[in-house]
Amino acid sequence: MATSYKQLMNNITTFIFDVDGVLTDGTIMVTTNGEMYRNMSIKDGYALKSAVVAGYNVCIISGGSNEGVRKRLEGLGITDIYLGAHQKMLQFEEYCIKKNINPDQVLFMGDDIPDYPVMQEVGLAACPQDAAPEIKDISEYISPIKGGKGCARDVIEQVMRVQGKWMTQFEAKYD
Repeated sequence: MATSYKQLMNNITTFIFDVDGVLTDGTIMVTTNGEMYRNMSIKDGYALKSAVVAGYNVCIISGGSNEGVRKRLEGLGITDIYLGAHQKMLQFEEYCIKKNINPDQVLFMGDDIPDYPVMQEVGLAACPQDAAPEIKDISEYISPIKGGKGCARDVIEQVMRVQGKWMTQFEAKYD
């Protein structure tokens, strides 16, 4: 019998996300002076911060190199941010060694071909609803939500609920 994605969520200690197409909708606005702007969901931000506060490892591995993205993610408490990562497997392996993480404990959410090699190595491969067909084919979980619209929130909340950690920071105040 095949293992369900909910069963795989029990083992997750680490979340790794791509940025463009996952934490953003994959579009950029380019100004006349060449600056590039991206939109990120506040819902994803809340969930990322919740995961950090709950003690999960949270890492970003992105081919993009926008420093505004780094600043936003650092503001959420994420310290492991790899931007300009065109061979994502190298950063993934380095991160797992640095943090002593078993790849089976990792949920990686990606949306396109550069994410493919890492997604084949993790315990739970996930993607947004609008991911590339090849990525959907190898994902144990396909969020019903599009990239940049809350798909990271969706998968983080599900993992934390399965593990009994969602909203526990509020429950402690009322004991």
